Amino acid sequence: MKQKLFLIIVSLCGLTSCALAQGEAAEIDIEQIRKLQYAQLAITNLYVDSVDQKKLVEDAINGMLEKLDPHSSYTNAEQTKKLNEPLEGNFEGIGVQFNMLDDTLVVIQPTSKGPSERAGIVAGDRIVSVDGEPIAGVKMDRDSIMRKLRGPKDSKVVLGVVRRGVKDLLTFKITRDKIPVNTLDAAYMIAPGIGYIHLDRFGATSGEEIHTAIQNLQKEGMRDLIFDLTMNGGGYLGAAVDVASEFLPQGSLVVYTEGRTASKQVLNAKSGGLFNKGRLTILVDEYTASAAEIVSGAVQDHDRGTIVGRRTFGKGLVQRPVELPDGSMIRLTVSHYYTPSGRCIQKPYVKGEKEEYSEDLNNRYTHGELMHVDSIHLDSSKVYKTLVEGRTVYGGGGIMPDVFVPLDTTTYTPYYRAISRNSLITQAVLKFADEHRAELKSTYKTFDEYKANYEVPQSLLDEVEAKAKEKDLKPKDEDERAKTLTDLRFSLKALIAYNVWDRSEYYQIINTKNDIVQKALQLLQ
Repeated sequence: MKQKLFLIIVSLCGLTSCALAQGEAAEIDIEQIRKLQYAQLAITNLYVDSVDQKKLVEDAINGMLEKLDPHSSYTNAEQTKKLNEPLEGNFEGIGVQFNMLDDTLVVIQPTSKGPSERAGIVAGDRIVSVDGEPIAGVKMDRDSIMRKLRGPKDSKVVLGVVRRGVKDLLTFKITRDKIPVNTLDAAYMIAPGIGYIHLDRFGATSGEEIHTAIQNLQKEGMRDLIFDLTMNGGGYLGAAVDVASEFLPQGSLVVYTEGRTASKQVLNAKSGGLFNKGRLTILVDEYTASAAEIVSGAVQDHDRGTIVGRRTFGKGLVQRPVELPDGSMIRLTVSHYYTPSGRCIQKPYVKGEKEEYSEDLNNRYTHGELMHVDSIHLDSSKVYKTLVEGRTVYGGGGIMPDVFVPLDTTTYTPYYRAISRNSLITQAVLKFADEHRAELKSTYKTFDEYKANYEVPQSLLDEVEAKAKEKDLKPKDEDERAKTLTDLRFSLKALIAYNVWDRSEYYQIINTKNDIVQKALQLLQ
């Protein structure tokens, strides 16, 4: 048995060393590869109980990656596909935004010009069966439902639909198609002459989406722009360059990368940018990361705009995707991002200490950095100058804003947060919007009319409070209850707008109370 195992290992190592010799890596220790393969074969063939070889290998890969930096990671084939879809710009399916209400799929909006809209699906429809199989009332999880609705382009699916006001079950035969995945959440005129754009993430289509949004806003009279990257966790490096190119002169350095085995890569702004003149304000917070930090850093270093908000997350590590034969993937850190002035975006970390790294935001909160600018510790050994005006900026992790906006920890009461945590607000809005969508659209011909005149009915507030009481959630006193109801009324109005109209309308409401947005408006006005 031992001799047989050794022969298998020698054969495998021959193939591995040949493959590695063709890559970028150098100084491969073949003895260690043999050891790893020998261990896997020994466990599989000799261990007292049967083992799952796939899991064994995945655990080994994860074990190695855990000892590296916090952002090198492994995903299996299913996870890889799910992670890539939001960034790739499209997937194949029927094209609906939906949510689950009382164990039933309710259509929030069909994708514009998508397969479902073409077939006649409308907002408020309940999809209760797929190809004759019930999906309502059977406690099917969201992922399972999505797998049934999605499928290859040009494949057919038959949906059973219940529609409010229609007695019989409706049947729709839909031909699946490519469905666009937009990365832009909102684009509208927030004030006379001032446009507002919120980008959720940096995907394959982000550059094109931002270009179109700027073009449309300029037609509406935009001279200045608020570009909101709060809560934006990043995405594709190429998308960051495309977006930055809208703001910087052609040829301006956007970012460069360097690593031990990866050669230096320099990325410059492309031609065709629509907004390289006019006042620009970029909004950031502690969740702004990666590609969003690249854009913020490039704009700051070139003195092209004002960064407003709180110090960004500090993710400046470049991951190279290594695709494995079964569709799984290793995302391996190969280099660092550097802003045009030479700042490294990555915050400090200790290899293998991922738990400590993940606690960084909590620590920043505890130490008061999110609330008080004086509590931010700037690394005096990493001082840089902006490229046009020679202003002082700091490295050492993240992008420090030019104008600091503290986190307001008193925004929501504990009672409100408990109601929100238990999804009572979301469920109440879904039910209300479903019952009153037609009435709202009929009463308010435009969203502007809704925004100016609509008041959330007391009955909806009472319903949320009643559900909270059922879960034993209560305010500590009448003052907390009064403040909670005020905030609840505001949130409900915004969420109803999202369910009846779309995300852009939702932002038009919540931005009226967003401290970072309001500070940017104040600076521009």
